[in-house]
Amino acid sequence: MDAADSAALAAAGTASLAAPLTEEQQEIRRTLRDLLAERAGPQENRAATATPQGYDPELWARMSGTLGVAGLALPEEYGGVGCGPAELALACEETGRALAPSPLLATSVLTAPLLTALGTPAQRAALLPRLADGSLTSALAVPGGALALALGLTGDNTAEDWSGGGRAGGVQARAADGGWRLYGEAAQVLDGHSAGLLLVAAHTGGFARSRTLLFLVRAEQEGDAAPGLVRTRQTTLDLTRTQATVQFRDTEAELLGEEPADVLGALAVTGRTAAVMLAAEAVGAAREALDRTVAHVTAREQFGRPVGSFQAVKHRLADLYVQVEAARSLTYCAAREPGPGPDSGPLALAHALEALRATAGESIQLHGGIGFTWEHEAHLSFKRAASDELLFGPVRRLRARAAERTGLFGEVAA
Repeated sequence: MDAADSAALAAAGTASLAAPLTEEQQEIRRTLRDLLAERAGPQENRAATATPQGYDPELWARMSGTLGVAGLALPEEYGGVGCGPAELALACEETGRALAPSPLLATSVLTAPLLTALGTPAQRAALLPRLADGSLTSALAVPGGALALALGLTGDNTAEDWSGGGRAGGVQARAADGGWRLYGEAAQVLDGHSAGLLLVAAHTGGFARSRTLLFLVRAEQEGDAAPGLVRTRQTTLDLTRTQATVQFRDTEAELLGEEPADVLGALAVTGRTAAVMLAAEAVGAAREALDRTVAHVTAREQFGRPVGSFQAVKHRLADLYVQVEAARSLTYCAAREPGPGPDSGPLALAHALEALRATAGESIQLHGGIGFTWEHEAHLSFKRAASDELLFGPVRRLRARAAERTGLFGEVAA
């Protein structure tokens, strides 16, 4: 691949999305990319994952406080910026491009929308401004590692008793002394070991009133861990996606919102939007892996000519480019889709995860011997793709659920 080929490929990628962006969106992308280039390189990311929080607190403070990323999609009345899903997707694409560890997914994508949709006025007023300015982080705790199902990404979250169903396991909630107490365990909780606020999905009620509700647990009270709350950080495939096992041993909790509430419906809406943000992250990571590979094969020579000048290599890179740009187009179409929870979100996520996995795999191959070292950046992208598919997939089930919801094979699902 010669310099002209590289320039054309890079220009095409920039033009595909830059044209429809507003000035505000371009500014969001530029400022965040500059900050991440300064603070979230490969070495900085590795150092950040080794901290007790699992991310760089100073970088998060600048992202949320200075740039307002944490509150991009939150209403202005609660200290947010008041933007929409497209702007938040842009931010997620940039953090994905840098593979930067941050509480953005757990706090702004998974929990803040649930607080906005279901919280009482007092709960929203007390918590959302702190989430918007980054002074408080939060995590969604779902029992049994059933996050994808709870969010309605891989199946109908009303069809199974994923929160416990009154049987052993899961998380159980009991009313006591005018409040609530939680018992049980949730695994694979994103940022669960460090979040200051936990949003817990728990089962409550007997057979006649069996239901799933959401509860607020303040992880720390007066500087100490909340009584009965045990959090253990887990070893993960993708170090930039910190996870924890959270145990509730007669833990005090507060009901989110008021009954009756459509908790499962709110989770499904949040899940479809979260799928778009995850897809944007994957697209950013895939494009960075592609750009890095193009730069490598342009500079590396074999048999007296650049590796990228061989036709077979050009074709492989061209196929990847088409796959990544198709995933990006689908992602931003979903982000701009009107209505609560874009129906095409899971489909966009399926395409984006496939694009990231394919691009990272080819990047490892085309980097040759250095690409096969476990610490190489190409492996970081591959581990992100594998980790996200384990948490939110698999891809075939994302596609199947999207087909169910759109009525491709019959009636439209709930």
